[in-house]
Amino acid sequence: MTPPTNSFSKLFNLFVFKSILIGSLLASSGVYAQASLKTTQMKNKRVKGAYTEKWAGMKAKLEAQKINSANYDVLIRAFKLEKKLEIWVKNKADNVYTHLLDYDICETSGELGPKRQEGDGQVPEGFYSIDLWNPTSSYYLSMRVNYPNLSDTKKGKKPLGGAIMIHGNCVTIGCIPITDDKIKELYILCLESKSQGNNVKVDSYPCKLTEENMKKLNATYPKEQVEFWTNLKTGYDLFEKNKSKFSVSVDAKGNYVFK
Repeated sequence: MTPPTNSFSKLFNLFVFKSILIGSLLASSGVYAQASLKTTQMKNKRVKGAYTEKWAGMKAKLEAQKINSANYDVLIRAFKLEKKLEIWVKNKADNVYTHLLDYDICETSGELGPKRQEGDGQVPEGFYSIDLWNPTSSYYLSMRVNYPNLSDTKKGKKPLGGAIMIHGNCVTIGCIPITDDKIKELYILCLESKSQGNNVKVDSYPCKLTEENMKKLNATYPKEQVEFWTNLKTGYDLFEKNKSKFSVSVDAKGNYVFK
């Protein structure tokens, strides 16, 4: 191979430098990680089968709501007492979510109230996101909720536990099962959004925090637990009023702070 001339060599080196720089920026922004997530997932026959069986229908549901299936956000709202998952979606550039569909939670464990320690059998309550997709789950397909969050860490008792999943099948100890058939739909809906660079949010509540339900909770449960639910209700009410994304932080006591 003929060595490059000096001028060509300078241009070549500049091109290489820019390529490395762009690659580093993409990697640091998570673009490569997000793109490779779907590529890696599609190597699994369960995920590939779920796309083959379910994606056309899910895409049609999105587009019927005028949601761009190539760039959308997902919000999952879990209600333990009602045994429901509400699925909300929005175009990335929009502020307002649209209700897409509901799933029945087919089995539960524990009782109303947050998860505070490993082994308590509780489903977490609070504000989370999906941070892992497991295509080889013992429960067909599963998505991990990022429990414990900072609030859980401040309010809970170690060991806090973990591995809280939304999954198939209909058995659970602290997780959220919705059957194998329905997890195919939800799994690829959330995976597609994440692979586009969008986070999948999970808001988990003891029940729908209406004024009527809060009165019942207040009459039945200890003050400390009701105070925690009153804190969650601020976020619940914000979404009920605006149907839009809100930011959540955690104060020194582990209480949620909303904007």
